[in-house]
Amino acid sequence: MNILAVDTAGRSASVALLRDDTLLYETVCNCGLTHSETLMPMVDAALKTAGLRPENIDLYAVTSGPGSFTGLRIGLSAVKGMALVHQTPCAGVSTLEALARCHAGQGVVICAMDARRGQVYWAAFDLETHQRLTPDDAAPVEEAVDFARRCKKSVFFVGDGAALCYNVYEQALPCAPALSVGRAAGAGLAAREMWKDGLCVPPARLMPNYLRLSQAERERAERETQKDKKGADLL
Repeated sequence: MNILAVDTAGRSASVALLRDDTLLYETVCNCGLTHSETLMPMVDAALKTAGLRPENIDLYAVTSGPGSFTGLRIGLSAVKGMALVHQTPCAGVSTLEALARCHAGQGVVICAMDARRGQVYWAAFDLETHQRLTPDDAAPVEEAVDFARRCKKSVFFVGDGAALCYNVYEQALPCAPALSVGRAAGAGLAAREMWKDGLCVPPARLMPNYLRLSQAERERAERETQKDKKGADLL
């Protein structure tokens, strides 16, 4: 099975090609350009390097959230557009699970992405089995750290929110800064498992999983709350 995987959920963009669980090609771009500028040239380079064409792809994988709302939309739109031509099955992969799939060893990995406003998107996984230990969540940094403190196994954080967690919890094992970068290979490996479990969908059914409201929606809710409060004060 040829799998083309895309990750645009964070600051970096990544594209990978896998044949079953063998990585054929992977590239990561973290040079400050927008994903809309870099993604499709990266896909084209991956296919050319591997000697493949779009019709040779059996499964598309894309990180569907959590992450940057704009980044997620770019990745999902690109994959939908490529997959629709041949109605190729797609897998919308948790960004946090994709991060976890790139690591192995013993203990627990807590994948954390900076969600702003003092929060992180986070989830924990067993390193040996990649079994999920918690659901994806958007929560204050302290919540992820509290989970780490309760773990009986060794713990380390990965993702661009790892530094926020280390600032609070210094007992976790240190990791290299490079581990904060998302990798499409992890999405491809997770997608292969989803295929085995019958969880892949037609391209039209790919949907983002934002986990929380957008900034505009949050600001609107805050304005409505303040308006309701003022109205109550007048009663």
